[in-house]
Amino acid sequence: MTKTSKFTQLKTGAAPVVIGIAMMSTPAFAQNNEQLAAATANQPSIVVTGTRITNPNLEQSSPIQVVGGDEIDYRQATNAEELIGELPGIAPGTNSSVNNGSNGTSTLNLRNIGSTRSLVLLDGTRLVPSTIASQTDLNIIPVALVERVEVITGGASSVYGADAISGVANFVLRRDFEGLEAAFTFGINERGDGERIRGDVTLGANFDDGRGNASLSIGYQEVDDVIQASRLISQNATFGGNALGSGTSVPTRFNGQQIDPAGQTLVPTYNTFNYAPFNYFQTPFERYNIFGTANYEVAPGIEVYTRGMFTNSTVSLQLAPSGLFGDPFALPLNNPFLTDTQVQQICASFAVPIDPVTCTAARNAADPNDPNYLAPDVIINRRLVEQGPRQTDIVTNQFQIWAGVRGDLSPTISYDVYATYGESQRTITRTNWGLKSRIEQALNATSTTTCFDASNGCFPLNLQGGGPGGTNIDPRSVAFFNQPSGFTDSTSLSVVNASLNGTFGETGFFTQTPIGFAVGVEYREYTASRIADVSAGTQDEVLGTGAPAPTFSGQYDVIEGFAELIVPILEDVPGFYSLQAEGGIRVSDYSNTGTSTTWKAGGSWEPFEGFRFRGIYSVSVRSPNIGELFAPVTTGLTPLPVDPCAGANPVGNATLTAICIAQGAPAATIGAIPQPSAAQINATSGGNVNLDVEEAESITLGLVATPPQVPGLVVSVDYFDIEVTGAITTPNPGDILTPCFGPNGNGNGSDPAQCANIGRNPINGSLNGGGETAGLILQLSNLGELKTSGVDFRVNYTLPVSFGSINWDLNGTWTDSLTFNANPANPNNLTRECVGLYSGNCEPITPEWAFNLRTTVSIDDLVDVSLLWRWIDGVEYEFRGQGNGFLDESEAFDDASYFDLTVRSNVSENFDITLSVFNLLDRDPPKTSSFIGSSSYNSGETYPTTYDTLGRRYSVTGRLRF
Repeated sequence: MTKTSKFTQLKTGAAPVVIGIAMMSTPAFAQNNEQLAAATANQPSIVVTGTRITNPNLEQSSPIQVVGGDEIDYRQATNAEELIGELPGIAPGTNSSVNNGSNGTSTLNLRNIGSTRSLVLLDGTRLVPSTIASQTDLNIIPVALVERVEVITGGASSVYGADAISGVANFVLRRDFEGLEAAFTFGINERGDGERIRGDVTLGANFDDGRGNASLSIGYQEVDDVIQASRLISQNATFGGNALGSGTSVPTRFNGQQIDPAGQTLVPTYNTFNYAPFNYFQTPFERYNIFGTANYEVAPGIEVYTRGMFTNSTVSLQLAPSGLFGDPFALPLNNPFLTDTQVQQICASFAVPIDPVTCTAARNAADPNDPNYLAPDVIINRRLVEQGPRQTDIVTNQFQIWAGVRGDLSPTISYDVYATYGESQRTITRTNWGLKSRIEQALNATSTTTCFDASNGCFPLNLQGGGPGGTNIDPRSVAFFNQPSGFTDSTSLSVVNASLNGTFGETGFFTQTPIGFAVGVEYREYTASRIADVSAGTQDEVLGTGAPAPTFSGQYDVIEGFAELIVPILEDVPGFYSLQAEGGIRVSDYSNTGTSTTWKAGGSWEPFEGFRFRGIYSVSVRSPNIGELFAPVTTGLTPLPVDPCAGANPVGNATLTAICIAQGAPAATIGAIPQPSAAQINATSGGNVNLDVEEAESITLGLVATPPQVPGLVVSVDYFDIEVTGAITTPNPGDILTPCFGPNGNGNGSDPAQCANIGRNPINGSLNGGGETAGLILQLSNLGELKTSGVDFRVNYTLPVSFGSINWDLNGTWTDSLTFNANPANPNNLTRECVGLYSGNCEPITPEWAFNLRTTVSIDDLVDVSLLWRWIDGVEYEFRGQGNGFLDESEAFDDASYFDLTVRSNVSENFDITLSVFNLLDRDPPKTSSFIGSSSYNSGETYPTTYDTLGRRYSVTGRLRF
């Protein structure tokens, strides 16, 4: 390896970054430090993501993946998530494939231990969080300016801060851009939907004899929806092979009994509603972005710089029509639309029936002032198909500005001082959902045309009709209760950072390579708030939303000092071509959790040129974010296909019956408790101001081979192990249900105390209903424990041939373990293993094996033909074969292969074109049941964040450069 001793500072963006790996002629899908060093051996000093030390010969001990310029071209991405989301080792976060449960962002989830433990950087600096949980929306990254993406997984907190427990993705932008570049992308699915367009124009120029540079990039992206009705797999919601759907349908059900077709009586049987076709497989969005940067050398060794970015985006979501989803509604027994028979049946349907005389008197009451008037809480199910599908628009406006000065204090020491401030505002507007208070107002009618309370234009609601052949809620009623609602989330980030980095002299004690160091201080302040309208902030008010979004706010700040050191010990001696040690420490003083320390220690040994062993151990401490601390406790939804207390299961089982009654089910409902509505039950959770920090330990051990005897070959194998203790987590549904009811759901659980964390509907004993039904109590705490381990492997080889070159780039991960325990201190608690499994407890999916292999043939630097093979190991349902009623084929997925073919051609010196066919073989996604897992990940009878649901699609990009 070529070694240099002279240190010269490279002018970069807002922070020092690696020299462009995209300058290499081979694809850069999964390159590592050795390839970076080879590409930059004769370049000025650099900084690799994962360290702040600037010297190309001081190689950090943490492995790094690089998505380079060629790969960026081949993917023709409309957002940054598409550049890295399919890398092995990265689990799906929220993205455009998430519809029910989306917050309109695309997030990073390294190692599948949570997006709040993964840090996203832009040129080595932090971006303003996009959510109250401090998650960064990858949609705000200016893709047109991205030169490469560097991903380091495991233990980067000592370098970048506490939220880098699982690692960092650093989006490195092109610098000192000069000229004009215009690019346009068009894509479409073979089935004619899901159109994508992206257009970007970038201008840049040097000035004052190259002392300064300014550039500006403007972009526009638009993606059309793909609705689940357009794909065969997702046209029905099934259970056990039968189309089942939701029990909230039309006609109306009162306390579990549905209006008969004649509209005169109530019957115990009911039809279901197929909610599947209304949902999106690809959520539509529209985005505008602008990014500008400038730098100027005011004097030798002193450069000032600034940059700014703004993003406006609109993401649209759609769900099946809203409804009265089994909440209790105050139903006046004198409702003019009900028949006398129906009213008597309703009176008789309660666990404690209303006697017929009282019921008849209430039926004849004139109005609420009549002493005989009764409006008992009745469980009502009715799909409000007259409103049309539920719509949600999420509009984000985000900006951030940077300003700083950097330069050289000496030939071996440089400095960088900068400040940045950003704000993000996300406004969520819901239409066609309906308001519960207005439903109850419209039910309280004195006649078929007059409400008792006529305020706000109330028109009486007729729930009597609406059979399979048609609907009959009066449009005037719909106009009254179908009111929009929404809330706005605002976040801000302020950062001031000052750092020194360089080397102690030009040589080390015993080596030509000097000791490298970096020291600095950083101050950060975070704020977050939510402002909701009255309806969005009130429990149960907006129909069909699950949890409300109450108004709240929070703030904290932190001041940190950090230092790093890389010490060459030996080099160029027998058995020690290179030996170096590495260490780093960061001390943080948080306004909310006090002082904590993160650190790392490691090293590398290269016994002879081309074979290097590396390892690093780090201890990271993460402080809770604003959402985890201050979000109000509310009742929402969580997945559950089967309730142990439902149906005939508890009949004859005294233990199980006692548990169900103790949880709030009326004794009279035993044997008739309904199953969860649409495989979802209530769950109560929220922030916890008493949260403390969580601590993580991570180990990485690896071998890297770049044998001189085989030019162009790079092989790396790295073992990783991450353990998070005192983890800020909520229990999974199974962490409460299994210890309470036992693995067979018969009441013989190992930890009966968990049964107290379940609250049932006081009317029908179910786990559904309004806010008075707590469901599962899933409160945030520091009791959790997360562990994951496995091996990353990479092989990159370039073979020169007469017409150009052939490159093979293999990047894979074997995940040995991914476990979660809600409370390891409790001996009865379950340690759940999720590798190769899927369920409501194990999402998103983590396959045991996964790899990407890209093969690229480059012909005389004029044409590239590239084939990407993405392979995912088979997985199965966590409770496979336990008699859950699902078909066997719904409980297991075979391994899956996807192929993407791309051709890139330099048509002329100033114009190139890229053509791609994604999912070349048009592979269908695996099919499961909608009643397995959460609707965020299991949507349309499959897992669209893991498997391709769009089918074969085409994309073309033309790029003009001057």
